[in-house]
Amino acid sequence: MSPFFALIGGVDPWIFAFSFVTVAATVWMGFRSAKTAKTASDFFVAGRSVSVGWNASAISGEYLSAASFMGVAGMVMSSGYDALWYPVCYACGYLFLLLFIAGPLRRFGAYTIPDFAEGRFDSPLFRKIAVCFVLFIGFFYTMPQMKGAGVTLAYIFPGMPYWAGVVLVGAVITFNVALGGMKGITLVQAFQYWMKMFAISVPVFVLMAVFGFYNNHVGANVAAGETSAPSTEVTRKALVEKAPKDNAWIAPFGPLTTKAVNAAAAALPAEKRAAYLAEHQRPYSLLYTYSLIIALVCGTAGLPHILVRFYTNPDGAAAKRTTMWVMILIGVFYVFPPIFGSIGRNLMPELYSGVGAKGTDKVVLELPTLLGAKSGVLGSILSGITCAGAFAAFMSTFSGLLVSMTGALAHDVYGRMLRPQASAAERMLAFKAAAVLVGGVAIGLGCFVEPLEINFMVGQAFAIAAASYFPLLFMSVWWRGMTMKGAAIGMLTGGLCALGAAALTNLGTLALDKGPMGKIFAGFAPLNGFWAQHPLLRILCEQPAIWTVPLAIGLMIIVSKATSAQVPADIRMKMLVLHAPEKLGLKQEYIQEHQAGAGH
Repeated sequence: MSPFFALIGGVDPWIFAFSFVTVAATVWMGFRSAKTAKTASDFFVAGRSVSVGWNASAISGEYLSAASFMGVAGMVMSSGYDALWYPVCYACGYLFLLLFIAGPLRRFGAYTIPDFAEGRFDSPLFRKIAVCFVLFIGFFYTMPQMKGAGVTLAYIFPGMPYWAGVVLVGAVITFNVALGGMKGITLVQAFQYWMKMFAISVPVFVLMAVFGFYNNHVGANVAAGETSAPSTEVTRKALVEKAPKDNAWIAPFGPLTTKAVNAAAAALPAEKRAAYLAEHQRPYSLLYTYSLIIALVCGTAGLPHILVRFYTNPDGAAAKRTTMWVMILIGVFYVFPPIFGSIGRNLMPELYSGVGAKGTDKVVLELPTLLGAKSGVLGSILSGITCAGAFAAFMSTFSGLLVSMTGALAHDVYGRMLRPQASAAERMLAFKAAAVLVGGVAIGLGCFVEPLEINFMVGQAFAIAAASYFPLLFMSVWWRGMTMKGAAIGMLTGGLCALGAAALTNLGTLALDKGPMGKIFAGFAPLNGFWAQHPLLRILCEQPAIWTVPLAIGLMIIVSKATSAQVPADIRMKMLVLHAPEKLGLKQEYIQEHQAGAGH
């Protein structure tokens, strides 16, 4: 190993090289694309000129975040097959988008979701409410991406503090977004999808060729008492005693069957069996799973950073074709992370003793290293490839989140509220400044969430989106009787309830950390005693979609009925624009019609 690598702490040169090349390619493509970003339209919606193939790849790259690349495998390893609800529902959510939202949203011709909110109800006040939820959802979703960055950098550079990885990656992505806006990151995100596809699939095939195929590992996981793997010298029985949740695919939240619980308990010594049964026979676990399904399916159809990408298509028909291809691309990707989780349960049980950056969330990064003893440098090369994929995962998603939040501040707040007569050049400058501001806040929040699971945080971000933007978009597009007051009250109530409930459970969890986060959030420790006494309330707060989504939709209907006289006067024309085929020529460009003085 060269003196350079020795100087930076014995970093594996292959891992460093692949990761560095990924970051360098991302920055280079950002520079290259930024040269073509000349107008405000380029910065906000990539000039509405992105083809179906490019946009499908870019949306898939943006959507497949650290939660998909690292989190799904980590949760399958820690929680079993119940964690597969995550990828299934991630993909299913796009069916909602395809059928109900993508085409109409593009035909309306806005730049951002707050644009749509104001235009649909003729209410500048509603734009302000919608901007707030872009930021709420965006910041909640950036936290797991920053966790992925911290975990990956801490793995690549042994000894590097978690927060340093968050700051470094966050700064690079913020710079890239400020440079070229939406047009600058479209090529980057499309490239990163294929990078992630390569990085998640190739190591799986090599691992199975060396250590045995998928069914072999599933059989070893279920058979209690067997040796986990020759390389670990940890018996299955010892592993069960050390981490009882890792047996017979037991999950801490999923629908635990009596048969599965009893099978897991049977592998334990008699003196531990009663305590195990008491802990895992949870009466509300099925309720949690239903709530999670609602959050992930509806939340996908309400994520601002995903929805805004449909404005980059030339028309509504292209937006629908894009959605169909996105479903195919992410469906193929999700075949592979569960295989990592299943193999990791068998080959790397030592990860169960780790927490935060050292726990199961890094199984995708760690598994290829087992090849080192068998195949020499091949293990380092494959580990470098997975690290590069992890970089692509959190960089692409964070880029999209940053663009959507920056667009809300620069276009909606600055360009439509504070200075409606601002020129295109001034709004582009505001975009760059807002990118730095939003990136700094996201980095700060990311430093606090190391003890939380990546997919767990993503599930909560989806719950907030499901209770706010999904009801707004679905009801506004398909029900002409919706009024501004109905939409606003439903969105505010459902969204804020979901936000507050999720934040409460996270604060209690952070208070349990044995590191610095536990000290910072020690004041919230009593919450955990309350949750222990009220398990139903804990379930409803930890995953609130099952009650906040019906609450939001119900309030929208009730209040809209009560204020039916305030339905916009031109609602028939607006509904025609949303749903009429493009060939009739009714598609509009909302911004060009309503933004005087802000040249394009």
